[in-house]
Amino acid sequence: MAIRAVLWDIDDTIFDYSAASRSGMRTHLGLEGLPDAYESVERALDDWAEITAYHWARFAAGETDWHGQCRDRVRAFVGDTMSDDEADAWYDRHVAHYEAAWSLFPDTLPVLDVLAEGYRHAILSNSSLSSQERKLRILGVRDRFEALLCAAELGIAKPEAAAFHAGCEALGLPPEEVVYVGDQPDIDARGADEAGLRGVWLDRSGTGGRPELIRITGLDQLPGLLRLDTRFGAPDTFG
Repeated sequence: MAIRAVLWDIDDTIFDYSAASRSGMRTHLGLEGLPDAYESVERALDDWAEITAYHWARFAAGETDWHGQCRDRVRAFVGDTMSDDEADAWYDRHVAHYEAAWSLFPDTLPVLDVLAEGYRHAILSNSSLSSQERKLRILGVRDRFEALLCAAELGIAKPEAAAFHAGCEALGLPPEEVVYVGDQPDIDARGADEAGLRGVWLDRSGTGGRPELIRITGLDQLPGLLRLDTRFGAPDTFG
């Protein structure tokens, strides 16, 4: 059965989240001051990334809501017993600097252009609709995607099969006709495979390993994979 659509992750897949987050937090700390627990900005930036990953996982598991994970990240980082309003204000000031650093990866638009006529496109993100809708519009690519689905509104998150199936349902296609592309080997590629889609791990850093997964190191490799690669099965699987 031919692949008819690509379901995309956003952060660190088409959008350079890590660079924007690090740049935005560096600017934010320059204005707010370095929390007492840190001796250097670089260590603080590393810790912010770790704290973010931990609380995002809690959010994805349904242990907290969107605003709760934002506040928990701030409190864990600053090491302070902030009120909700204080934590919200600190986070909002950070977000302003983070958004100023937003950018797509250089290969995003060229690949979306190449695949525009041959495949349909939608988004499935473990984030919130308001956040990702705004991001895609500011970056000028919202109209490239038929549908945008996010965990906060779905009530389920990747790698749960139901999240991937929701993306397929939004496209009106069976899972076997949809490829999912994301930067996380387990949450994205393995999760998609187990849900019956064709998962593609975008390994931009060249980490390697995981031979059971289909892996690319740049989006420029995706059109050839979709049209020619036989590792998914028969040579005509991707028509």
